[in-house]
Amino acid sequence: MSCLEMYSTKMKKREEKEEEEESTRDGTVDWDGRPALRSKSGQWVAGSVILLNQGLATLAFFGVGVNLVLFLTRVLQQNNADAANNVSKWTGTVYIFSLVGAFLSDSYWGRFKTCAIFQVIFVVGLMSLSLSSYLFLIRPKGCGDELTPCGSHTTMEISLFYFSIYLVALGNGGYQPNIATFGADQFDEENPKEGYSKIAFFSYFYLALNLGSLFSNTILGYFEDEGLWALGFWASTGSALVALILFMMGTPRYRHFKPSGNPLSRFCQVLIAAVKKWTVEIDSGHGREDLYDGNRDDKKTSNGARRIMHTDEFKFLDKAAYITAKDLEDQKQGRVDPWRLCPVNQVEEVKCILRLMPIWLCTIIYSVVFTQMASLFVEQGAAMKTTVGNNFKVPPASMSSFDILSVAVFIFLYRRVLDPLASRFRKKDGSRGLTELQRMGIGLVIAVVAMLSAGIVECYRLKYADKACTHCDGSSSLSIFWQVPQYALIGASEVFMYVGQLEFFNAQAPDGLKSFGSALCMMSMSMGNFVSSLLVTMVMKISTEDHMPGWIPRNLNKGHLDRFYFLLAVLTSVDLVVYVACAKWYKCIKLEGKDGTRDHDNDDDDDDESDEEQEGDSRV
Repeated sequence: MSCLEMYSTKMKKREEKEEEEESTRDGTVDWDGRPALRSKSGQWVAGSVILLNQGLATLAFFGVGVNLVLFLTRVLQQNNADAANNVSKWTGTVYIFSLVGAFLSDSYWGRFKTCAIFQVIFVVGLMSLSLSSYLFLIRPKGCGDELTPCGSHTTMEISLFYFSIYLVALGNGGYQPNIATFGADQFDEENPKEGYSKIAFFSYFYLALNLGSLFSNTILGYFEDEGLWALGFWASTGSALVALILFMMGTPRYRHFKPSGNPLSRFCQVLIAAVKKWTVEIDSGHGREDLYDGNRDDKKTSNGARRIMHTDEFKFLDKAAYITAKDLEDQKQGRVDPWRLCPVNQVEEVKCILRLMPIWLCTIIYSVVFTQMASLFVEQGAAMKTTVGNNFKVPPASMSSFDILSVAVFIFLYRRVLDPLASRFRKKDGSRGLTELQRMGIGLVIAVVAMLSAGIVECYRLKYADKACTHCDGSSSLSIFWQVPQYALIGASEVFMYVGQLEFFNAQAPDGLKSFGSALCMMSMSMGNFVSSLLVTMVMKISTEDHMPGWIPRNLNKGHLDRFYFLLAVLTSVDLVVYVACAKWYKCIKLEGKDGTRDHDNDDDDDDESDEEQEGDSRV
């Protein structure tokens, strides 16, 4: 080979190396399907667009949701228990639809297309709600405030209303889990600097969500409380439309993960293959090398996911990857039956999901506590003194702004004070700050305190209430601002529970199921709303026996809402004990690196500088 050829070859290799270094290492691609270039895609430019989109979409959603319980009682004339149950069911359905969005995203459409389609549905639902409320429900004009009741409505009008709000639920539900994961996709966790930004993104995402709802809880909440429901709904529609336009404008900058195929079929294949081989005996000391591993020379699996290291839990499932004589015969003939023989990485995906389930179940009770903020907290506030001075009236739903301010303060405190402080104290054992599981446990503890606070406030509200009133709104002389501690405590608990939960499920879900991981967070909220509805129904059925008014009657002054809050505190305490046991049992996902042995969750570097660079890795 001549010197010129050698030089040309050397330069070509250098160019290839530079091109590889420019590209992201996590497998993301640009709009045209080419490897995403680090300098021209993703990072905080794309992340900031997504945060703004999330804030505006949340403003739109909470413009409907935050006062829905009052809309049902004042406009549709429902009682407190029925309204609270209907809000819980509606909110729960929002999060049920998150599974639909996650499935379509991970399987077929990808996160960008899924977010765009469901945002369009969201806007259409809000338009329908605004029109139906303006034309059919707000009659006579100006009704729906505290003093002016609305007239009766036909079955068709009420059906149109429910169709509209559940269309809103579908749009927002399908969009929410994907936008969180899509935002995280803009940061390459294989790069130390971007990996740290990815962890920070979840905190800022939750902050954007809360800041977006601040306008809804204050300005829109005030107008809606005064009976200007149509104006509030149209404002939500406009905000959602702006959010959609902004999202589409960021298209050239986004990074994308290709959809990895139907995760449900992959999950079922492992279970069925393991059942088919239930009589097969596998040596107790077997390892990954003894199991079917597809094309082991590839750095990634056939669906583009990084390989997961083999674990010993749920050993029965390993039978799905065990190669029998029949499997060997099929391989010789050039075929593999995926319902009989599955790659070990596919088996590990199923194990990851099964390990997540106990943790997920333990988060449901917390969501029961959280959902009270949109229902019973509002009803409790409406029965307190809501006037300040002579003229200004505080809308009960706007009190959730203290929850939002608490979230903002505690996100700052956690990221700037608590986490660095915890890192300093735990540096001796090689750990870095509080883990996601520890933060979720702290969130449960604060939730218990929040419910105790709410129960104590209700005891004092009843003490200063006019028991003879026929309409309990404003019947207690206790100021609504006594609710501030319970809202602030819920906000603090959210920072530890929901932000930690977003990070945890995103980090611990396999690559092909990231949207499903975010959907698990939404499903926790969904199940919490349904459990809350069931709990309220059970409590009312039991407490209304012998012609008693029950704990949560239409006139709260004749009930015992405090006992319901204390019941939630007890249930959350029991849940905390179970959660601690599940967290101690949990084993983190471990991903193979280029050398086939790297553990992404437990890398310990030899010097402080490397520790900081690796902080972007998933920490559990």
